[in-house]
Amino acid sequence: MRRMLVGALSLLAAPLPAQSLLNRSPNLSGTWVPEPGVLQFDFLHRFHVGASNALHKVRNTPMFTFALGLPARTALGIHYATNSITAPAKPNEFELYGRWQMTSPERSRLVVALTPAYNAASSSFDGELSADYTAGSLTLSGAVRAMSQPYDSNKARAALAAGVAVRLNAYVALTGDVASLMSPSPLEKPAWGAGFLFQIPNSPHLFSLHVSNVDVNTIEGASRRGFFRGGSNLLYGFEFTIPLHLSRFGAWFRKSPRAAPVTGDVDAQVAATLTITAMKFPADTVVISAGQAVRWNNTDPLGHTISFTAGSGEANSELIPQNGAYVHRFNRPGTYAYYCTPHPFMKGVVVVQ
Repeated sequence: MRRMLVGALSLLAAPLPAQSLLNRSPNLSGTWVPEPGVLQFDFLHRFHVGASNALHKVRNTPMFTFALGLPARTALGIHYATNSITAPAKPNEFELYGRWQMTSPERSRLVVALTPAYNAASSSFDGELSADYTAGSLTLSGAVRAMSQPYDSNKARAALAAGVAVRLNAYVALTGDVASLMSPSPLEKPAWGAGFLFQIPNSPHLFSLHVSNVDVNTIEGASRRGFFRGGSNLLYGFEFTIPLHLSRFGAWFRKSPRAAPVTGDVDAQVAATLTITAMKFPADTVVISAGQAVRWNNTDPLGHTISFTAGSGEANSELIPQNGAYVHRFNRPGTYAYYCTPHPFMKGVVVVQ
């Protein structure tokens, strides 16, 4: 049971991406791409409530996104939605897409991305040129879309979209967006969405609650209001994101765990050895003498750090991989509290006499 718990928690411990998902609005995927070697899985589910004469029948549309991060800020992905109304004759909607981040979010406040796509439901070649501009806690987004024959038609269309995200803190954001087809018909109303997003602390997962008038977030689906029979045009939904680091599954193909090097003050006199297991340090407090060292051995299937509280004057470790070890020598008497950066609920104390 303990091994199963640790294995499940290992999927929660991936480092957070440099470009926050909190920059996104409900109907705009923006310029974001997964890090290389990360398979991004997003689950979006929206609900439409019918009119009272239909006994408030609930119609739901789940949409799944799989996107693989590749080198050079690129990604390949697929959107799959069941019960979509983008192309009524084909409710199972597939959109295959690629994305190239033309500018780096680490180097510029303005990030531009190109997204070519193919929508199998309408047999349409679609595309989007998007941009995000971030200043402090505010991100402004815009997109220009083109579609060769959307909505089961033989007419090329274009659309414009804009969005905003306001991060209230490092974990919470309010977002909204609007999009419209160029030269729409009287029945083709603008698409819009508004949401409340939050990063789950100490994990790479994002969860959002939102309201919108479109059911799916493909290029076509998010470019005009959905045509729903009976009831209002509002849909309520949620989204949950799961990044899977493919490198973590390499252990499946090895007979035994790969040995990892010892880092830190490897030549120091070790007075205490602590084994990290089951997402915890083995003792809350360990006592040593000045000039001696503590060694931490990591047996968990995920990385940990030895990070000291601010002002201690002690250097923090890098990420200690599975079967790796870290040695740190303490030269001054004192009490040194430490924790694991990816898992701050893991804490310990070293008392140096």
